[in-house]
Amino acid sequence: MLNLERLRVLDALARHGSVSGAADALHVTTSAVSQQMTKLEREVGQQLLAKHGRGVRLTDAGRLLAEHSGRILSQVELAQSDLEAQRGQVVGELRLSAFPTAARGLFPAALAALRSAHPQLRVRSRELEPEAGVAGVIRGDLDLAVVLDWHNKPMPLPDGLVKASVLDDPVDIAMPAGHPLADRDEVRLEDFADDEWITWGEGEFCHEWLLFTLRAGGVEPRIGHVAAETHTQLALVAAGLGVCVAPLLGRWPIPPGVVTVPVRHQVRRHVYVVWRADADRRPSIRAAVEALGKVGADLGGSAERG
Repeated sequence: MLNLERLRVLDALARHGSVSGAADALHVTTSAVSQQMTKLEREVGQQLLAKHGRGVRLTDAGRLLAEHSGRILSQVELAQSDLEAQRGQVVGELRLSAFPTAARGLFPAALAALRSAHPQLRVRSRELEPEAGVAGVIRGDLDLAVVLDWHNKPMPLPDGLVKASVLDDPVDIAMPAGHPLADRDEVRLEDFADDEWITWGEGEFCHEWLLFTLRAGGVEPRIGHVAAETHTQLALVAAGLGVCVAPLLGRWPIPPGVVTVPVRHQVRRHVYVVWRADADRRPSIRAAVEALGKVGADLGGSAERG
């Protein structure tokens, strides 16, 4: 009888291409991954891994079993979903992630509502950038991830995922109160061609969006400072060190000395939640999607620019 946990390890190895990558994804040690693979090789009576330079690669038998493992694990997820759906109760454990401003702006109200309505549901949440959240859902490390893309730069989603909209998040530009454009009713990103930008980490989706959008407008961006947190970016703006993109979600309170001005043509982030299609019938997932959507609707309906 094949052991599901060992198949999960093989699946992680196939997805990540290394023992260390599989260990990180499964939150175990590399030694534990190696031990599980040794036991799985004994179970099937064939070599599944072969040395490849300093690492390992899957043998033909390993690749064949890994393909079956993905389907088996998907069927197990589907069986669990069907059992939960038949029982019709929101119970068990639910693992969620969100990018930082969504974790701050959505999770407190949504997760509190889930706890109140479904006390037998245990929710675990963490902050992750959108790409990492999507990868976690695909691997099965997460049940749902709150992610985003931009009006002019969609984030492609792999097959096998389902998504639901949470809210559209309007974008302002935050600048020092003494900035020449601080008294405008609206601005364009291109208006800040001579300013230094305070932005997200290099390689992050929002950072790449800013570079893409500015360059599309004929502006080569001047990146002065990098900070992951919105409040850190706003603190740097308050100190007169540059300007930054300031979506409404999760940005309050705005520090003294900072003015926010809307971007012309309503530049927006699209915030949505994703989950695996084979888990679509789980009542816990449907309850979480509903809670996030309600908070998003409340925020979208009451958002006022300050």
